Amino acid sequence: MKSLTPTSIQIPKVLTIAGSDSGGGAGLQADLKVISALGGYGMTVVTAITAQNTLGVSRIQDIDLDVVEAQIDAVLLDIGADIVKIGMLASPEIVRTVAKALRQHGVKRIVLDPVLRATSGASLGGDDTAQAMIAELFPIATLITPNLEETSLLLGREIAGPSDFKLAAEELLDMGPQAVLIKGGHLDPSHTQLTDYLMWRTLEDGLEVVLAKEFKHYRVNTPNTHGTGCSLASAIATYLASGHDLPHSVAKAISYVEAGLEAGRYLSIGEGPGPLWHMHDFYKTALSDEGDQY
Repeated sequence: MKSLTPTSIQIPKVLTIAGSDSGGGAGLQADLKVISALGGYGMTVVTAITAQNTLGVSRIQDIDLDVVEAQIDAVLLDIGADIVKIGMLASPEIVRTVAKALRQHGVKRIVLDPVLRATSGASLGGDDTAQAMIAELFPIATLITPNLEETSLLLGREIAGPSDFKLAAEELLDMGPQAVLIKGGHLDPSHTQLTDYLMWRTLEDGLEVVLAKEFKHYRVNTPNTHGTGCSLASAIATYLASGHDLPHSVAKAISYVEAGLEAGRYLSIGEGPGPLWHMHDFYKTALSDEGDQY
């Protein structure tokens, strides 16, 4: 039998670069929960501190640019990362700082969730930040995951629903990323079936081709949806780091978030929209094991 050494076991290493959510439902806190739940090792770069809870965001404090850069250097020079997930970058200056550092470290795989507005409606980055993302991060991104509102902001026109997704994805893909996932969860609540639209570049027989895939699923009837975008992007990143290809990573991530929403339907956390239950599978197993003892 082969003996283990202190460096025998390798697990997917996922670095998340995002804002901190003091309420624990989104941002870095949600990212770490997702990464851990899916078997990865999570690391963080804090870009902003937010004072928020289930009722909304009351204050945002950006982290100094040199501190953001120092965090990236500290993690990547020692531990490294199999993939980087990027969330809230609240200013063009932070966008440029992050992009420069990732280029310097030669990071090859990046999942970018262009967080520009909180679920509550609070602005987490304006048009200048969006334009900086397009110029600096889109060309090095493996995948971008905008929702309907973010897609509209990035393209400068309203994206109403699935009938607009193909053209919108083509336009976003032309901005440089290797793949685009437009999320349909922000459709009017009367839409019980949701569509997420994935378009990506790949090589077939040495030639670059563009493929697309729709993911249709039903809306989970729950008020607890805080942090779904952060959670989905982190789940995709963790599955990619675990060796799954892009379409399967997206499909598995959607299933994970759906299960978290379903499990979190009756969670009572705060007075407003609470989070999905990130660790639902762990608690289900733990409760089942406990029941087996009786």
